[in-house]
Amino acid sequence: MTKRKFLVIIFVQLIFHCNGQIKLYVALTGSDKNAGTLSMPFKSPEMAIAKALMQTGKDVIIQFREGLYNLNKTIEITSENYHLNSLVIRSYKNEKVTISGAEKISPKWQPYKNSILKSHIALTEKPDRLLMNGVNLPMARYPNYDSTARVFNGTAANAISDEKVANWRNPNGGYIHALHNGEWGDFHYLITGKTNEGKLSYEGGWQNNRPAPMHPQYRFVENIFEELDAPGEWWYDIKAQILYLYPPKNQPIEHAQFEVSHLTDLLHIIGDAHQTVKNIEIQHITFTATSRSFMQTKEPLLRSDWTIYRGGAILLKGTADIRISNCTFCSLGGNALLLSDYNKNDTIQGNNIYDIGASAVVFVGNPMAVRSPAFQYDLSITWSKMDYAPGPKSTDYPQYCLVQDNLIQHIGTIEKQVAGVAIDMSAHITVSHNTIYNTPRAGINIGDGCWGGHVIEYNDVFNTVLETGDHGAFNSWGRDRFWSPDRSLIDSIFAARPGIELLDVIDPITLRNNRFQCDHGWDIDLDDGSSNYLIYNNICLNGGLKLREGYHRTITNNIIINNTFHPHVWLKNSGDIFKNNIVSTPYAPILMNSWGKEIDANFFLTNEGLQKAQQLNLDKNSRSGNVQFVNEQQGNYTIKPGAAVLEMGFKNFDSHVGVTLPALKKKAASPPVKPLFTDVSSGKVHTVEWLGAQFKNIETLGERSAAGLHDNNGAMLVELPVHTLATKSDLQKGDVIVMIDDKMINNISDLLQTYQTIKWMGNAPCTIIRNQVEKKITVSFKE
Repeated sequence: MTKRKFLVIIFVQLIFHCNGQIKLYVALTGSDKNAGTLSMPFKSPEMAIAKALMQTGKDVIIQFREGLYNLNKTIEITSENYHLNSLVIRSYKNEKVTISGAEKISPKWQPYKNSILKSHIALTEKPDRLLMNGVNLPMARYPNYDSTARVFNGTAANAISDEKVANWRNPNGGYIHALHNGEWGDFHYLITGKTNEGKLSYEGGWQNNRPAPMHPQYRFVENIFEELDAPGEWWYDIKAQILYLYPPKNQPIEHAQFEVSHLTDLLHIIGDAHQTVKNIEIQHITFTATSRSFMQTKEPLLRSDWTIYRGGAILLKGTADIRISNCTFCSLGGNALLLSDYNKNDTIQGNNIYDIGASAVVFVGNPMAVRSPAFQYDLSITWSKMDYAPGPKSTDYPQYCLVQDNLIQHIGTIEKQVAGVAIDMSAHITVSHNTIYNTPRAGINIGDGCWGGHVIEYNDVFNTVLETGDHGAFNSWGRDRFWSPDRSLIDSIFAARPGIELLDVIDPITLRNNRFQCDHGWDIDLDDGSSNYLIYNNICLNGGLKLREGYHRTITNNIIINNTFHPHVWLKNSGDIFKNNIVSTPYAPILMNSWGKEIDANFFLTNEGLQKAQQLNLDKNSRSGNVQFVNEQQGNYTIKPGAAVLEMGFKNFDSHVGVTLPALKKKAASPPVKPLFTDVSSGKVHTVEWLGAQFKNIETLGERSAAGLHDNNGAMLVELPVHTLATKSDLQKGDVIVMIDDKMINNISDLLQTYQTIKWMGNAPCTIIRNQVEKKITVSFKE
């Protein structure tokens, strides 16, 4: 080496040292005995993290080369071992890097019987998930996996019947999964064996904070050897250490790669409010193949319907200025990201999150920060013991964090009390420009009134509440310290102590410029005392907007398509305002004695809606008519210049919702555009979809004659795809619906509008004309 080259190297090293920046590299071809350079990388993530944490006061970048990294244990970065100025963990030049909670196995398959194969696999614990070429295979289950089934991919009322249990020699270690009896989430149980009388014994059911029996129909069992009877199913005998597999159809297994999950959590970053772990960024990494955590979902979240497992693929606790961006979270058994207790200024941005067993992003504070906490729906705090100071007792909760530009889909594959973004015991969380769809329950859920300040904006949330009921695409509960299920008691407390309603939700919660669509509930559902909300510039596509008892909700400048405003059991002197909104159908009040501060200056798409509102002494200055959307057939609900609704004070708003990153936007779906009821009733739309089938008006003498009708009244079924709710309700092509739930159906407009008012019932009696004969059936709005 020449003297000049030597001096250049020394000069570069001096600059590197002065900057305090250190780069470490990891590759599958490396060795943990290497120096961690690009040419001599480490082999394991654990070694790279350990070496990085030795660099006190430095800026460290860990870069992974392409490959699948199976972790042996959860990686821990804590305030005790983290003394860096900053840490970046990312892929090298955006190479595809995957960190997995599974371990590879190499089965040597031998025939067993009935097409089932077996292999000796020595494992220290019973595996929770088996993956073949990265795809999760179902445990042996009853009923068998059905991708078309609405709930749990298949359920059966006799899943744990005496007859079934009698056929199971040793069901110990199996699971029972069921919906809540009210379809308010789910329950899960571990089977512990059979009693001397042959009855099934099990433990669990703590996954829901609203105790109830399991649903009589929506239930299934898994991990029972005798139910190993369908392609793709598997079962592991822990005593004999034998893995049994019924091979998937048309998928050769000779060269397939198999893994079994063994970690519920991949990365923990843990400090506390006094000694935070901060300035860490994670980029361009895929996190996958964690175990399911449903039996660890135990901790009640105040009086919400939720219990929680404080863990996930990534757990943040006691952190600040953490940024997780452009990562992928997929094929996970539990939560993707959970931020527990104190976390401040953390950012979750630009991530692709899908195929998740529980929730995508969860914020949950420490209940010790809550004043006068209660932990079940029907518990109330007595006046003498209530803390009347406003706000939290400490800072031990997530605050000023951002969830932005994430694509979240297909979550809650096993747990159903989940959300794309869940916020509990937190403050000032911003959820912006996310696309969230295909969820069994809410897309976004706020579980309590602690402590407000959240901004929910520009999100596209649809295909929600697919497997449960009585919920919202956006859902919230208040249930603050003073709240009670007894409405008269709340009225008396508020009268005696004005201002008590804002002790917890000290800052307003804002919902603006979102697009919401719900399948079995409301597009926006403010339930059980949700208070201090500003809701404006939102588009509700299907389920309408509901306000249950609460205070200080101002609802302005929203568009409610094919549905309406649902005021439920308001409190005295609520201060609520519903003004300058566009509403499709008549209001749907329930047990309303008090009507808040102001309900006026709204625009109804039908004169019927306006008349019924004014009969309630509401909407004195409201109007009805053609709202003049620019192009409702394409989902463009901008109002044309000069329209009457604009003269009344309604203002057009920015409706560009959902993810903005081109890569995610390309992958994201959009909600289906359905015809306006007014277009259907005017004859502009000839056929409509209902329960998965196509219906039309009776228009010709030939159609009347074929059906045996006396007039043109009714809605005729003209197209009937398989595997729809229509087929499950025993409807047939050519049927004419003439009545539902004692309401006459004269045309397809009546059909849709009647359905919107009764769909919460789950099913309804229906009168049809079939082959010229009147017939009564029950149509089901759920599986």
